[in-house]
Amino acid sequence: MIYDYSITTGRGETLNLSDFKGKVIMVVNTATGCGFTPQYAPIEQMYKDYHGQGLEILDIPCNQFGGQAPGTDEEIHEFCTMHFNTTFPQMKKADVNGENELPLYTYLKSQKGFEGFGEHKYKELLEKKFAAVDPDWDKKPDIKWNFTKFVIDRKGNVVARFEPTADMKDVERCVQQLLQEK
Repeated sequence: MIYDYSITTGRGETLNLSDFKGKVIMVVNTATGCGFTPQYAPIEQMYKDYHGQGLEILDIPCNQFGGQAPGTDEEIHEFCTMHFNTTFPQMKKADVNGENELPLYTYLKSQKGFEGFGEHKYKELLEKKFAAVDPDWDKKPDIKWNFTKFVIDRKGNVVARFEPTADMKDVERCVQQLLQEK
């Protein structure tokens, strides 16, 4: 269950996910130098709009995709607050795939695997990029790129996975619906 995991904040403190029982949680792996980096703005807006209703956002910077999250945890935090005025919690930079991946991500991927990029202007580019490296890339649950989002309901169930190509309005609709459920 999601509440069995803990992660480390950007300040080095342990954050137990059990502290978020009864909340809707969105876990997102981020990067400061990615074409999807502007998603920080709608993510922050969702946090402002819904935090008071029970939404928690856990931003986990990750440098595994094209080295697009360089810098220290403090530098990443400064970038996000300066450019996007982010106020949601930012965690310590971590891996989301591979032998050093956060156990939280092992769990999240076991609950919601990759289901495709949907319709997006980068869809073909991303598919070609991954197919050139691994012909079975689309059958694996691994995180494919920055800004993959997992949404967890108030009972701790992983109910949705949104790839970075997903429309942020769809992510928001999912969060809104879960917040209405008690």
